[in-house]
Amino acid sequence: MAVSSFLGVSRARIVIASMVGTTIEFYDFYIYATAAVSVFPFLFFNKSDPGAALLQSMATFGVAFVARPIGSVLFGHFGDRVGRKATLVGSLLTMGIATFLIGLLPTVSRIGLLAPALLTVLRFCQGLGLGGEWSGASLLAAENAEKGKRARAAMWPQLGAPLGFILANGFFFLLTMLFNYDSSRAGMNSDFLGWGWRIPFLASVVMVGVGLYVRFKLEETPAFARALERGEKLKTPLAAVVRYHQRELMMGTFIMLATYGLFYLMTTWVLSYAIGGVKMGFLGIGYRVFLKLQILSVLFFAAMVPVSGLMADRYGRRGFLMAVTACIILFGFSFGHFLDPAVMGTGENADMGLMLLFLCVGMTLMGLTFGPMSAVLPELFPTNVRYTGSGIAYNLASILGAALTPFAAVWLAGHKGVGAVGLYLSALGALTFAALCLSKETGQTDLETMENKE
Repeated sequence: MAVSSFLGVSRARIVIASMVGTTIEFYDFYIYATAAVSVFPFLFFNKSDPGAALLQSMATFGVAFVARPIGSVLFGHFGDRVGRKATLVGSLLTMGIATFLIGLLPTVSRIGLLAPALLTVLRFCQGLGLGGEWSGASLLAAENAEKGKRARAAMWPQLGAPLGFILANGFFFLLTMLFNYDSSRAGMNSDFLGWGWRIPFLASVVMVGVGLYVRFKLEETPAFARALERGEKLKTPLAAVVRYHQRELMMGTFIMLATYGLFYLMTTWVLSYAIGGVKMGFLGIGYRVFLKLQILSVLFFAAMVPVSGLMADRYGRRGFLMAVTACIILFGFSFGHFLDPAVMGTGENADMGLMLLFLCVGMTLMGLTFGPMSAVLPELFPTNVRYTGSGIAYNLASILGAALTPFAAVWLAGHKGVGAVGLYLSALGALTFAALCLSKETGQTDLETMENKE
C-alpha cells in the first residue's frame, strides 16, 4: 500500500519532509565522521605522528558539537517566531553548503595550516545547520500527530539518523571498492586519498536539492499556526526558556546524554579503534571489512526506531527509557569482553562474528533509546518556545555526550584499555538514568500549551 494512501496526502508529505530532511542532514554529518577517521588525518594534519593526527582530526569532529547549541538558539529563535517551515529550509541550506565546500578544500600539502583551519570553520557551519534541523523536524512530526500516537509519529525524523548513516557509509564503501582502497596498506599516492574522498561531499548538493523541494511544499504545523493567529509568539523565546524552563532544559539534556554517548562510540570511535594500527594498540581490521559489519548493524538501529515509538506510546516514555538505559549501562561493562585485542584478535585473525555481535547489540540499544526522543524533548516545552527549548536541550547533550566522547574514547583506549571506554559509557548511562528518575511522564502532555511570560 502506498504511503500516501495509508496516511493521507498531507500526512505522507509531513512524514517524507521530516524524514528526508534529517536523512540528508545526517548523511552530511556522517560523511565527515567517516572521513575524520579514514581520510583527514592523512590529508589535513601531521602525518609524521598518526596518533596525534587522529586526535586532531577527532577534535575538528567535535567542533560541530560546540556549534550545535548555537545553531539551536539561532534557528530556534526564528522557528518560534517565524515558523517551522522557513527555519527548516534555512538549516538545510546551511548544512548543505558547508558540506559541499568541504569537498572543494585544498589539503595541508597545498596551503599549509590554512587547510585544517578552513576545515574547522566548515565543520562549525555543519554543526550550526544540524543544531537547527533536528528540533524543527521533530516538531513538524510531533505537532501534526494524532492523539495517543505522538511517539510513533515523531519517530519518522529519527529514522534519518540510521538512513543517513547507511547512505554515507555505503557511499564510502562503494568508493573504496572502486578505488581498491585499503586503509591498512594505502599510500598517499592512492586515488581515493587524492580525490575520490571528495565525491560524497560534492554529491550532497543533489540530496539538498531534493530536500529543499520537499520542504517548500510544506504547510505550517497546526499548533504553531494557531499560536500565530492568537498572537502568542514571544519576542525573545530564548530568554523565556532560560528564565522559566531551566529544569526542563536540564532534564532534557541529561535524558539525551547516554543516547549521544552510545551512538558516537558505536559509529565514530569504534571505526577508529577497529581500523587503527595494531602497533598503536588497535585492531588493524581493514576499512572495507569493518564497514560491511557496521552497515549491517545499523539495520538493527533502523528497525528498532519504529519499535521504540510504539513501545513509548503503549508503556510511557519514562518507564520504557529507564529500562533501555539500564541495558546501556550493562552494555558498557561488556566492552572489554568484546573488544580487547586478546579476546577479539587483530588484523586478519580478528573475530568478525564477535565484532558483528557487539555492533548489533549496541545499535539495537541505540534505536530503542533514540526513537522516542523526538517526542520526549518537545513535550517538555510550550508551543511558542518549543523549537528553542527542545533544540537547546538536544544539542547541549551533544556537547556532554558526543563532542568529547570520540576524543575521550581514543585517549582511554590508548592509555587505560578498551574496557575503560565501556565504563565511560556506563557513567553516561547512570547520569541519564538519574535524570529519568527525577523526570515526569510526558506522554499525555498537551502540545497546545503556551508560554505567556517574556
